[in-house]
Amino acid sequence: MKTTISRRTFLKRSVAAGGAVMAGSMLSAGAFVSGKSPKEQSGNTADGMLHGVCDIHLHCVPDSKVRITDELSFVRDARRTGYRAVMFKSNDFSCHDRAYLIRQAVPDFEVFGSMCMNRVHGGRVNPFAAEKAVNTTGGLCRCIWMPTQDAVYQNLSCCGKKEGIPVLDDSGRVLPEVVRVMEICAEAGIIFATGHSSPEECITLARKAREVGVGKFVVTHANSGIWTMTHEQIKRCIDLGAWIEYSYLTNLWGPGTGLPDFIRLSDEAFAAFARINPERSFITTDLGQAGMPHPIEGMRRCIEALLRNGLAQEDVDLLVRRNPSELVGLAEP
Repeated sequence: MKTTISRRTFLKRSVAAGGAVMAGSMLSAGAFVSGKSPKEQSGNTADGMLHGVCDIHLHCVPDSKVRITDELSFVRDARRTGYRAVMFKSNDFSCHDRAYLIRQAVPDFEVFGSMCMNRVHGGRVNPFAAEKAVNTTGGLCRCIWMPTQDAVYQNLSCCGKKEGIPVLDDSGRVLPEVVRVMEICAEAGIIFATGHSSPEECITLARKAREVGVGKFVVTHANSGIWTMTHEQIKRCIDLGAWIEYSYLTNLWGPGTGLPDFIRLSDEAFAAFARINPERSFITTDLGQAGMPHPIEGMRRCIEALLRNGLAQEDVDLLVRRNPSELVGLAEP
């Protein structure tokens, strides 16, 4: 599921996405061009296919990386299109504080933020940062992610060096600071997410999360690149109480896009992941990178692909509406 590249190239391409927006790349007729909102391109308002969608893995500016739209503009576009909620993610900065301000500008829309335990918060997973995040005004931090760009597994996979921020010790036990963040998430009733941990690390984390009592333990990127899990590994995590995230980014990246060094997943393979257990799974776009489709266009294409490949509308509703809404704490509409 991956192309062998140097760590420098991997991070450069993944983080900055080449820096240039490829306006016509991978987009079908009428699709949203990277960097332009749905309103700017089509004038559309509500979209029945996207009504009630909750996308809880998105990248927008302000950020330390190139993105195609800003958080406030995206929220306005999502509201106009019919979304119910979004949760933003930045690998480097918290965004739950901005969610509080965005709600002042768009008060009738559900917007949340999250925090990743990368080096910006220190050289180890930082429980103090997690405590401050969940206690920030508004209570809008709904997810703490384990290390992503600075994960040990990512460094090992890209350059063979065991460096970065660990989640396990040398004996394979979950580190005390990671356990403490699990406890913080459990106490606050928010998501604890595995970030860019390896498949086997995810299983170990899932086992500990069940012991700690984490109600919203999420395995991220279960269908993505070097983080791809086997169907059996996914089932093991679900048996331990995990929720599973599948990101449709995998079906949009590849040669000729803003993320050219990854192998594109087929829609048939994506649908096979989604069928494993829709009751304990959800779908995100993980979009916002330069040279990639607008996240709203990505979600539309995802839903079309799932239906085209035989998923029932009820299961699609679970995957893109009900389950992600539940995970960020929204009651069933």
